[in-house]
Order: sequence, then structure tokens, then C-alpha cells
Amino acid sequence: MTETKRINLALQGGGAHGAFTWGVLDRLLEEERLLIEGITATSAGAMNAAAVKAGWIRGGHAGARAELDRFWEALTGPAFFQAEATESYLAFFAPTPALYARLVEASPSYVAGDALTRLFSPYELNPLNVHPLRPLVSRFFDFDEICATQGPKLFISATNVRTGKVRIFQGGEVSADALLASACLPTLYQAVEIPDPKTGKLEAYWDGGFMGNPALFPLFYETAAQDTVIVHINPIYRDTVPRSAVDIQNRMNEISFNSSLLRELRAIDFVTRLLEEGAIQSNRMKHVLVHSIMDDAIMTELSAATKVSPSKALLDQLKAAGRAQGEAFLRCHWGDLGVKSTVDLRAMFA
Repeated sequence: MTETKRINLALQGGGAHGAFTWGVLDRLLEEERLLIEGITATSAGAMNAAAVKAGWIRGGHAGARAELDRFWEALTGPAFFQAEATESYLAFFAPTPALYARLVEASPSYVAGDALTRLFSPYELNPLNVHPLRPLVSRFFDFDEICATQGPKLFISATNVRTGKVRIFQGGEVSADALLASACLPTLYQAVEIPDPKTGKLEAYWDGGFMGNPALFPLFYETAAQDTVIVHINPIYRDTVPRSAVDIQNRMNEISFNSSLLRELRAIDFVTRLLEEGAIQSNRMKHVLVHSIMDDAIMTELSAATKVSPSKALLDQLKAAGRAQGEAFLRCHWGDLGVKSTVDLRAMFA
């Protein structure tokens, strides 16, 4: 690996499963010859993107890795998740992601909480609009660094509740509210209201995953890099048909949060075919090279329950899995960057 490579990153959302992306980024950022021009991200992906940008401004590749570590360590502190004794118990009795997922799904607290969110809205359950992540996001991130013109460009997706359209926050628009809006699950949190810069009107936003998980189109217009590396959290394919109520809900969640990405990938494939057939001139449309980093073996063992009920033991396993997949990608596809896509989009949609 001697040649410098320039890429864009597309980071999916998925709550605590974003620890997999943490691991992928940790490995990619070890490669000093890999330059990141743009990052489009949603939900947990947006948190990872913000940590990368802030750390990059402070200390380049090493700074970005350190900031990611700091963020996830802060997230797994006692104010958010289980105490040390509980962690030890889970690490001993739930050594695999699949077993941990089953334990969470069967736990009385999760069952009761899930039932409540189906009966009552967050406006009824949480009238004071207390968001557990707001203190961390507001305290942890330096938005002067995140909004700096240097370093990777950030594109954060959220869904406008009234219009149903995707909103991309970029540049100086990226704020604590923008990050929280990108991660706002409507059954858990009140919509995040942010003024529209054009009208000044307060607009309400939900999780960006509904309309862009993540949105790829900003990378086509705002960056020069041809290569887009997508870090997948939500499995696209499952071998078995879900039969239990929990498994059905989980698969519905995955399909919903993959649908917008698949539509954009289909559009990329269409443009690529036109370019290859000479139907349009190469200087009229960008030839996007698509790459994927995923681990469906571990992700299919998890569920929507583990996205909102993380433990340090699980996050450590996901980070390790992400690092392993990042290593495999660099080893197998470094020479493909800038040359060809390593994802067969036509086979994906066949």
C-alpha cells in the first residue's frame, strides 16, 4: 500500500450497532494513505462521523481514532448503561450477540418499555422532552471543529416530519440538534425542531433512516472522490422468514431502514450502465465506484432490541467485528480503489 487513496464514506444508522462502524473506522484510520473527503451519515453513523471530523481537526488520523474511542467510552459510562457488576454478569452468561439479543427481548423491562411505546407517544410518556443523549452530545462535541472547512465534509441526514423529505445538514448547519434529529426515533423521542434557514420556520425532524440511511446523493455533487465505501449495519438479506412477533418487527425495521439506500444504489447502477454504453458523456455524470463493508453473520444475530439496549460487552464485540471487516476490505480491495466497484449492484437487485 504505497499510493494515496481518496474515498467517501457512507455510514448507516442503527443505534448501539454503530459500534461495528466504530471498529471499521478505527481500522481504516490506521491507514495514513487513505484520505476521507466526505462522510454522509445517519443516526449512530452521524455520531461516528462527528467524532471522526472533530478528532481529525485536532490530530489527523490518530486524532480521529482517539475521538471515536472517547465518544464510545463516554457512551458506555454508568450514566447510560449497566453497572460494572451487571456487565460482568452479561459477559459471563451472554457471550454471544445472539444470546444477548434473546435475553434483551425476553427481559421484563424491555417488554414493558416496548409495550408502552406502542400505546403512548413520547409526548405523553416524556412531556418534558428529556433526551438522554443531549447532555452527552452537547458536552462532548466541539461544533467549531465539526463545522470547520478543513477535513472531511459532513452530510447528516434527517427526515422532515411534515414533508416526508430528507434534510441534509452540512457545514455550519451541523449542530447538537442536527445530530439528535438524525437519531430521533419517533416512538422514543419527541421530534427535534430546527429552524429552516430559508424560511425561519421551525421544522420537526425524525430519524434520517426513513429517507436516507444514509443519503448518497450529497457525495455526487459536493465531492470529487469517485469511491464511496458504505458501512452497513442493517442486514439486507436474511435467509429465514421471521415467524415470531419480535422477529417480524425486527425484519420490518431492517427493510424500512434499507429501502432508501437500495433505491439510490439502483440509481447508481442505472447511471453506470448509461456511462458504460456511451449513452451519456462521462463529463456529464459522475462515475461512482461503490464498495461495502458489512458483517451479516453477526448483524443477523442481533435485533432492533439490541439497538436500544446496549452493553459494553456487546459493543466491544461489535467493534472487534468491525475492525476485522475493515482489515479484510483493505487487504482485498486496496488496489480496486479508484479503479472499479467491488459491489455487484446488478446481482444485488436481480
